[in-house]
Amino acid sequence: MNIQSAKFLKSVVGPDVLFEDGRPQIAFIGRSNCGKSSTINALTKQGGLAKTSAFPGRTQQMNVFLVNQSLYFVDLPGYGFTKTSAEGREKLQQLIHWYLLNSRYEQKKVVLIVDANVGLTREDSQMLYSLEEKGKDIIIAANKIDKIKKSEYVKKLQKIQDEVGEHEIVPYSAEKNIGVKELVNAILA
Repeated sequence: MNIQSAKFLKSVVGPDVLFEDGRPQIAFIGRSNCGKSSTINALTKQGGLAKTSAFPGRTQQMNVFLVNQSLYFVDLPGYGFTKTSAEGREKLQQLIHWYLLNSRYEQKKVVLIVDANVGLTREDSQMLYSLEEKGKDIIIAANKIDKIKKSEYVKKLQKIQDEVGEHEIVPYSAEKNIGVKELVNAILA
């Protein structure tokens, strides 16, 4: 299956009737500046659909996109470092945890985006554990593989695989459009 259409619907910060219409929800989560918005843009082939920024913490709400008129991509704020106040970071964390872990909304899949060159951080591992505890269907997108030295590629991806266990890993580069088809197939499967 391919992505034929995508459009931004709205930003939300809590319960919304949009999530109650029965359409499957695909959540995108990861550290600040790991490439969540860029991934959505690459998957939908629409460069400016999700707003990107070099500013960590640009996404302050859950941005919802209607894809193929049949499902939602939900771009969540990043966790970890953001250029916001401690209070602002806490609000973002509460929003992320509420939607993914405590709300009544079900996500068909959760795409956990990690920086393949950096590997799993403590925050990534904590998020993965929390998602596993809630029984989420998780796909690991190992983004920024184009930044890995060829001599370190296999070693770095194997380390990520060892840390995430049996979860599917999709080697990916939003910037270079590597692994887009594979990630789309994993999401829409």
